[in-house]
Amino acid sequence: MMSEPSLPGTFRLDRARSAAVQVYEHLRELIVTLALPPGAVLSRSELAGYFDVSVTPVRDALARLDDEKLVEVFPQHATRVRAVDLSSAREAHFLRLSVELELVHALARRPDRQLADRLLGLVARQENCLERGDLASFTAVDMAFHRTMYEAASLEGLWHRLRDGSGNLDRLRRLHLPLNGKARSILEQHGAIARAIGDGDAARAQAWVREHLSGTLSELDALRARYPDFVLPVQ
Repeated sequence: MMSEPSLPGTFRLDRARSAAVQVYEHLRELIVTLALPPGAVLSRSELAGYFDVSVTPVRDALARLDDEKLVEVFPQHATRVRAVDLSSAREAHFLRLSVELELVHALARRPDRQLADRLLGLVARQENCLERGDLASFTAVDMAFHRTMYEAASLEGLWHRLRDGSGNLDRLRRLHLPLNGKARSILEQHGAIARAIGDGDAARAQAWVREHLSGTLSELDALRARYPDFVLPVQ
């Protein structure tokens, strides 16, 4: 088991918002971006000091992260970041694929050139991030690309619900991103999805979504071999 981590940077609490929600959001971001790796021990007292809150909102935030299978909480003992839970990742992938196949079908059935242009603009931003080697910004723009489609279909609430359950899948994607031209293939696939929507070609849009969302889980063996501490064995 790893020692307690020093959390990166500083945190400023917004007293107008729920403290537990802010602790949860910040810790989840650190876990999903791999800034807190599997095995990292999370001390409630240390976290309370870092966030400048009592132990209660820390406990509540850790309970939510435990529900998402991102941490393991051992009562009266310790909490640590979990390795990637493959069952959770597969469930999130199945749900997201099912939703986004219908999403792009609906968008292409009523083609919107302005939407396609916005999406292609985000692809251009992603390419710039990749050229600068900024994978963190690349990932942020990736999220913006998909969120834009949900917003265009008036399904932003569904976007948030899917994101809440995708922490383990997102960690796998972060591990996969630097490998085997994955980032470059994302650019190609995003561009193809955007153009298919703009052309009103629902079948082509769906075919590209299926290819786009299938890559990471097909590379599980390679990811497990490369990152044995990050990915739990198949059950």
